Amino acid sequence: MAMWPLIRLLPKKTNLTYVKFAGVAAFLSIAAVAASFVSMFTAGFQSNPIAIYQQAEGTPVARIGAVMERGFNLGIDFRGGTSLLIEAAGPIDQQALTALARSAQEGDIQVQNTTCRPTNAPPYCAFLNFETSPNQAETVEEIRRGLPGVADEARIARTDSVSATVSEELFTGGLIALGLAILLMLVYIWFRFEWQFGLGGVIALFHDVILTLGLFSIFRFEFTLTIIAALLTIIGYSMNDTVVVFDRIRENLRKYKKMPLGDLIDLSLNETLSRTIITGCTALFALVGLLFLGGEALSGFAIAMIFGIIVGTYSSLYVAAPAILIWGVKRGREGEKREAPQTAGS
Repeated sequence: MAMWPLIRLLPKKTNLTYVKFAGVAAFLSIAAVAASFVSMFTAGFQSNPIAIYQQAEGTPVARIGAVMERGFNLGIDFRGGTSLLIEAAGPIDQQALTALARSAQEGDIQVQNTTCRPTNAPPYCAFLNFETSPNQAETVEEIRRGLPGVADEARIARTDSVSATVSEELFTGGLIALGLAILLMLVYIWFRFEWQFGLGGVIALFHDVILTLGLFSIFRFEFTLTIIAALLTIIGYSMNDTVVVFDRIRENLRKYKKMPLGDLIDLSLNETLSRTIITGCTALFALVGLLFLGGEALSGFAIAMIFGIIVGTYSSLYVAAPAILIWGVKRGREGEKREAPQTAGS
């Protein structure tokens, strides 16, 4: 117990120089963002983007940007497919249900346990999602015959189909949600601080979102609506971390009026470093457990969040704060009219 908590092992004061390496960090970030864009627009470095668009021209895919859509391994949510609600009296074996579906249908298959509706008598429920095929009726019937080997008294309670048009709307809606989230964050930072801070924060958000999208494009992880939710969560986490840093910078701008801006940014980042490490590690501990124990349905969400928190922490230190150096910030009485709020850092 004497060595607990381990937080005491963290140094109380650090003197790291972040601004000194801002140029190197900017080069690495620009290279990573460029690689992400290349992957997103060339199907994960696997195809010719012009050929992809020509192949998809005239289909619903072309209307929402065939090049970018083909750059991801889209799940059933965005491609369209069939969803079966399975009800059973006993626990549903996800692996057995997945194997049954694969024997009846090729392509992407998703199995996710869910809570049954209160009016349902069976205590166990799960969703089985797969791509729609020309022989859908035969596929559903084959799955129905094999359900007794998956769980006790298992049956198909409901069958739903997601068309390509609906999938297109989901994809477009997800992109609009990401764009609006970033725009609203810009407005929030602009009103709370200054426009220079707002631009730095938005650059960091774009950096985090693009790199996370690039991760899923390059490694061909399945991209579903759950990943859209993860990206929105990453935006919130990254902006929260950035606001703490900006708050400390603004406080130090009032305290050290003659300190060079680069030195002041280094001081502010060092003062909030312990808070940044503690917050990030706490979230990562929970997400690593979710990755290994949450099952296949939550693995994509956990991967996106783990990567997003890592790049979000990096962007707060090496993207958002150093970006202020490009435009500078106001000093003097004009910037002192508003009272500085209590900082949340360190």
